[in-house]
Amino acid sequence: MNRPTHPVRPYRPVRIGPRAAVALVLVTLIGIAAFGWPLLADRQSGLAHSQDAPWLFAALLPLLVAVVVATIADNGMDAKAVAMLGVLAAVGAALRPLGAGTAGLEPMFFLLVLSGRVLGPGFGFVLGSVTMFASALLTGGVGPWMPFQMLAMGWFALGAGLLPGPERIRGRAELLMLAAYGCVGAFAYGTIMNLQGWVLLQGMGQGISFHPGEPVTANLARFAAYCLATSMGWDLGRAVLTVVLTLTLGATLLKALRRATRRAAFDAPVSFAPGAGTEPEPALENGTNASGG
Repeated sequence: MNRPTHPVRPYRPVRIGPRAAVALVLVTLIGIAAFGWPLLADRQSGLAHSQDAPWLFAALLPLLVAVVVATIADNGMDAKAVAMLGVLAAVGAALRPLGAGTAGLEPMFFLLVLSGRVLGPGFGFVLGSVTMFASALLTGGVGPWMPFQMLAMGWFALGAGLLPGPERIRGRAELLMLAAYGCVGAFAYGTIMNLQGWVLLQGMGQGISFHPGEPVTANLARFAAYCLATSMGWDLGRAVLTVVLTLTLGATLLKALRRATRRAAFDAPVSFAPGAGTEPEPALENGTNASGG
């Protein structure tokens, strides 16, 4: 006799509620301004100085926490999602020291690409930010650059969640798409972090130094030369490792993440059956119950 087959429940990523969406947009806009304002600062404004970085740290960190709180408040993250967030963030934080400091080899980028793809853009942003925060505590990399790293890594994982075809693209095509995104995203992460540090550096050559108050196009040309001269090799190592890990281990990890997400059923409503958990009233000697029935 054939056993009845049950349809496989499709997995659902962690949804983004309205408050979480507003928080994400707000922190993204402020983050873009935080990275880009030195390019628009006047020479006499005094804004492009390293002592201003702690103020940005104090402004950005609460906003990143607000994204997490808003996601939980919108019921986008329940206890199961928070538990998965903690596990993945711990794994990502543990992976970072394995390659950091060696030609830019950072295996955590591979994990965040696949996690963002499976669990969605909102979860990806929170995971990227929390992972970078935890890894900074683990490696002693706490400083004024940390909120910028959290923003950049959050955007990196968020972008993976926004890639097309989460329900349709599977197999080799999906791995190639994720590998291509990981490659481009690794360079983009390095570039945007270069922008944060470049405006604070002084005493470099005229062709690569930041000149406050000069036209944006001129400074961007110097910034491109700075990236090519200082960090292109580092970013290349990060991109190559992300591509290799995605193509070799990606299928296994995607399957595991989707199975865990399907079993967690983040979008399943919680309901209680009538009378569930109640015990029958004890019967008396004359056959009636305690309520007199």
